[in-house]
Amino acid sequence: MSEEAKELKKELAKRKRLAVEIASEIHDIVEDTLWTDYVKMPELSEKLRAAVEDANTFKTENGL
Repeated sequence: MSEEAKELKKELAKRKRLAVEIASEIHDIVEDTLWTDYVKMPELSEKLRAAVEDANTFKTENGL
C-alpha cells in the first residue's frame, strides 16, 4: 500500500471517528440526561449529519 493511500485511510478514519464521537454524545444524552439536555439534540444531530456526509464524500472522492 502506498504512503498516499495510507494517509487517505488515516484521514478517513479521523473523519469517521468525529462522527462516532458526536453519536456517542447523543447516546449519552438519551441514556442519562434526556430530560435536561434535550435542547442540545437538534444541534448535535446537524453536526452528526454533516460529519457523516463529510466522511462519505471524502471516501467517494478518494475511491476508498
